[in-house]
Amino acid sequence: KSRLIMSERIQKMRIVIAGAGEVGSFLTELLSKDRQDIVVIDINKEKLDFLANNFDVLTVEGSATSIKTLEEAKVKGAFMFIAATLDEHVNIVAASLAKKVGARRTIIRVQNLEYTLPANKRYFKNIGVDTVICPDKLAVNEIAALIRQSATSEVFEFSKGDLSLFVTRLKSNSELIGKKLVEATKLTPDFQYRTLLIVRDDKTFIPRKDDVFKENDIVYVVSDKKGLSKLMKISAQSKVDIGDVIILGGTKIGVLTALKLEKHFNVKLFEANHKRCEDLSGILKNTLVINSDGRDADILKQENIETTDAFIAVTDSSETNIFTSLLAKKMGAKKTVTEVENIDFIHLSKDLNIEGIVNKKLIAASLTTRFLINADVLSVKFLNSANADIIEVIAKQNSKITQGKVKDVNFPKEATIGGVIRGNQSFIVAGDFQVLPGDIVILLVLPTAIHTIEKFFN
Repeated sequence: KSRLIMSERIQKMRIVIAGAGEVGSFLTELLSKDRQDIVVIDINKEKLDFLANNFDVLTVEGSATSIKTLEEAKVKGAFMFIAATLDEHVNIVAASLAKKVGARRTIIRVQNLEYTLPANKRYFKNIGVDTVICPDKLAVNEIAALIRQSATSEVFEFSKGDLSLFVTRLKSNSELIGKKLVEATKLTPDFQYRTLLIVRDDKTFIPRKDDVFKENDIVYVVSDKKGLSKLMKISAQSKVDIGDVIILGGTKIGVLTALKLEKHFNVKLFEANHKRCEDLSGILKNTLVINSDGRDADILKQENIETTDAFIAVTDSSETNIFTSLLAKKMGAKKTVTEVENIDFIHLSKDLNIEGIVNKKLIAASLTTRFLINADVLSVKFLNSANADIIEVIAKQNSKITQGKVKDVNFPKEATIGGVIRGNQSFIVAGDFQVLPGDIVILLVLPTAIHTIEKFFN
């Protein structure tokens, strides 16, 4: 029998999550920190008890496909219903029923790529599903972006690709070391860029003009395409021309990544399971599938790891991915991309100077968070190495952000504007810049200001 745990309280924004597995639990932790009213549904009492004991949430024990359970979880009037169980068919039915019961927005997690096709969107709309998320597909897209922007440890291409987020760790020979922020801009007077964030010794801060760059700083910069090569030069990074790629792991992400990359690069895929290799050989037409354990240094050497441009570790084990990425880098691979699904390992990976970290939960959560901000948000991205978000939002007519120059609108110090896309033009924003209605504004926001910014864009 379903049961409700925790007393009634004044609700802020009710979000119902079906599924207390890895993704559901992560979303529960994330959204409860944002002081939302969270209700979690699951058939597993132990998982619910853990969430109830560790986070300020309500729990309902029962099936998400039961109307009685949905009513007990107060789905009627809920701002959002997220179906994140391991069974995508349960998610579809649960979200459809939740919409009928009265949820305002429904989001489902799926594994079947067919469900994510734009042509099929209307079918889901007809049964009450507003948004379909496939974490594997999102992860593959991020891996491909990291390969394209081969000099970055994280990358985010904004609307139309006119502006990009450049993320790098400053080496000892970088021209930026010892320079104040205001001095650094003079190193490249013929183009503009904006330093949005610095992560230093586990501390995250938005730099001001007198802050000084230091060795090992992880720096987040917004730049246009023509400025990227100059940014790499002054930060002592070099662009890698990708030709040869090794993928470790015949997982779904590994296969989808190979299918995406084999059209443009020479791709090898390592998979330890012989039967799986036979299956993959029939799927991957232009990828060399190798039945071998990629953790073996001798095997990597035989496959010319020292001349490999990109090594992508996407096995089901975060530990294996981290270890092999370190090994591949030490043996000569120019670029590594590492899937790290254990959230606790992300900061460890950063300390080990693991680059190109991809986490499906963070990517899926970023997409979900977009719908929680009361503004016309195009995208949200959680930054792996920092406790901050990058947000693309449209400035509405008569919104506060359009009522004066950026320096005069009293924008919160916990957020900063990096750039603006206006039609076919892109701009790097300084204090004298005037945001206009309809502009796509690129923000970096610390968690304390995530909802404070809403009043500036409505």
